[in-house]
Amino acid sequence: MQDHALSFIPPLEENRRQFLVTKLAVGFAAAVCPIAAEAIHTDSEGLTASEVKIVVRDGEIPGYRAMPGGGGFPGPFPVVLVVQEIFGVHEHIRDLCRRLAKLGYFAVAPEMYARQGDVSQIQNIQDIISKVVSKVPDSQVMADLDDTVAWAEKSGQADTARLGITGFCWGGRVVWLYAAHSSRLKAGAAWYGQIKGEASLIRPKTVLELAPEMKAPVLGLYGAKDQGIPVDQVEQMRAALKAANKTAEIIVYPDAGHGFNADYRPSYNEAAAKDAWAHMLAWFRKYGVS
Repeated sequence: MQDHALSFIPPLEENRRQFLVTKLAVGFAAAVCPIAAEAIHTDSEGLTASEVKIVVRDGEIPGYRAMPGGGGFPGPFPVVLVVQEIFGVHEHIRDLCRRLAKLGYFAVAPEMYARQGDVSQIQNIQDIISKVVSKVPDSQVMADLDDTVAWAEKSGQADTARLGITGFCWGGRVVWLYAAHSSRLKAGAAWYGQIKGEASLIRPKTVLELAPEMKAPVLGLYGAKDQGIPVDQVEQMRAALKAANKTAEIIVYPDAGHGFNADYRPSYNEAAAKDAWAHMLAWFRKYGVS
């Protein structure tokens, strides 16, 4: 049985088929330009990688899917849901999918804001938050991730018995939520996801409040210099997970700030990013996502 604490869906969203985003934008989101010279580009050689249409309960949402395309890895492939930053499924998220596909994963990033709006051309981060992100219900996100897993399973190329999730910033919080929601999930890796914050009708519980409800092992990856997620909040989460006897590990990188894996932005910390990526892969292997 899945957790129904996040079951609220606003009436206007229920069974609605009017999607504001039907196709992914090309390149990077406008709010993150100019792009840093360190931005990593992973090619699609040996992969099947493209935009896809993911069937959800009330229509279709766009997404990006990358998986091995040659004979190097036998399918079906273990699945990793890749959850976007606040900037949507832009080039950085697509690149992360390709990196995972090079390692033998079926990596898929559904566009989580498809009903609320296109953030790719909004230049101001505060406008992204107020006009789009603040209107996305947790219940919608959980349902879309469930539907993405079902869509992947029906493709015949994904082994959803080996299901993992990773997410960054906005998506880091979603990883914690999905670990409390899904009984199918094997493991998650949450990169600098919000832990506390004000509860609302569409965001009824904080990550900290959900700690006792975790159904899958989660690796939390945080930076000590993150101005939005103080270390004391990270320690509160660590304590709450321990008190609830949940399988989890939280790593705090002393020299890293928020967005330390975002190689296309000044926040990038190469040493922390590489170490955290290696820890994530080891975490997935340890808990059956490989």
